[in-house]
Amino acid sequence: MAAFDPHAPAPLRPPFDRFGGTIPASPVIVSVPHAGRDYPAALLAALRVPFVAVTVLEDRYVDAVALLAHKDETMLIQRRARAWIDLNRNEQERDPAIDEGARATGTPIASAKVRGGLGLIPRRVAGAGDLWRRRFGADDIATRITQDYRPYHAALTGALQAARARFGIAVLLDVHSMPSLGLGGPRIVLGDRHGRSAGARFVDAIERTVRAAEIPCARNTPYAGAHILDTQAQGGVVHAIQIEFDRTLYLDPAGDLPGDGLHKTARLLRAMIDSVEAEASGRITAPHAIAAE
Repeated sequence: MAAFDPHAPAPLRPPFDRFGGTIPASPVIVSVPHAGRDYPAALLAALRVPFVAVTVLEDRYVDAVALLAHKDETMLIQRRARAWIDLNRNEQERDPAIDEGARATGTPIASAKVRGGLGLIPRRVAGAGDLWRRRFGADDIATRITQDYRPYHAALTGALQAARARFGIAVLLDVHSMPSLGLGGPRIVLGDRHGRSAGARFVDAIERTVRAAEIPCARNTPYAGAHILDTQAQGGVVHAIQIEFDRTLYLDPAGDLPGDGLHKTARLLRAMIDSVEAEASGRITAPHAIAAE
């Protein structure tokens, strides 16, 4: 046994919280990658806009919805803020305008998201403009990728593979939130990369549950999912679905803190999880109404 060294650096704490047992209890794995509210001091020092501008990038308190909905399935919730690094982007979606290492890492992906300022490190947000006082060094971004990006993806992949090994199938529910799409628009959007990342039967099961709750629902418009669905889905054995909740369903009227709809929205997410688990397990279940507050 190695001797204890009091001067050895403490092991890094993972940048996310994991819930559920080591052995998956369900074929459903829940991921919450954009609700983090951990803003490192280095990020705050680099801001050229008021702090509130970068909080717009958060899926504000959708982790509170997920935590209330959770039972025993494996769930990952990222703590680091999306403004620090975006887990739903490819590692190569690096923006040369703010990332000095973008071109040194190979061929950066000049995606529409990067061109719009929402790459691996977000550059700008609507209404606030450019976020940063300076460009970030190559070593800085490499450290963020190593310490705050890859651990989440590795844990998510491991959880899905463990669920597949135990149940023969795994289904990822990637939970997000969105601003209101306006009067008459959907309040929940299900994304399956236009049918490429999940079997229709799983998306159908979720949609039936949402419609039973009498909430307007859409598929893939305007959100079809992104990097997490692309990388985690494996045809026929690992399915991946993105769920976007209108924030007005569960936040207060100011859009800042959990509001009166929090528990009802959590019950709806729980019903979605149950419907997917039943479908994956071959059980027959009917969508049930979500009780009013």
